[in-house]
Amino acid sequence: MKGRFWIAIIVALMLSQRAHAQKPAGDSAPAIPGVATSAATVPLEQQATKEQLRKLFEVMRLRQQFEEMMKMLPSLVQKQVRTQMDELTARLPGAKPFTPEQQEALAKLMSKYMDKARTLYPADEMIDDAISVYQRHISREDADAYISFFSSPPGQHFLDAQPAIMKEYLPIAMERAQKRTQELNAEMTADVMEFAKSSGATK
Repeated sequence: MKGRFWIAIIVALMLSQRAHAQKPAGDSAPAIPGVATSAATVPLEQQATKEQLRKLFEVMRLRQQFEEMMKMLPSLVQKQVRTQMDELTARLPGAKPFTPEQQEALAKLMSKYMDKARTLYPADEMIDDAISVYQRHISREDADAYISFFSSPPGQHFLDAQPAIMKEYLPIAMERAQKRTQELNAEMTADVMEFAKSSGATK
């Protein structure tokens, strides 16, 4: 459960432009099974074109943002996995901390999967998925306005600051989420145990 929570947190942060990995009906690819598709807020004839959105993503440097996030993701996941393993080891009766040799071997094993994680969701696929969602919520007129803003000096300055902002923010968000998830899990476990006891499921 905790693992799925972390995946959700990371993906939500990674897709900072609020693009869900889903595709609408129509001339786009089918929606991803199990992912709800919200109703379009912009009439079909007024929706931004794919060409407009590709231009918008270009001036917004969305590809670079996705690629930077994918570069940061492995190290963040590795840190979280190591923390969880240390916690698990500490709770096991008679468990001993990993030796330096074991830690090195584990690091190599994790590195293998961290490398694979970088290519799980390529930037090109992210952009295609994002376009299919943006079209449902952005008009052609709005797209032109956004392109104009992000092409301007203030818009470019805003984008220049994003990598530094996200580099500082992401670890803060993950640390806060980790702490609160642990507290929530502890509270939930206590409630479930109390429920089992009161319902006669346990003695």
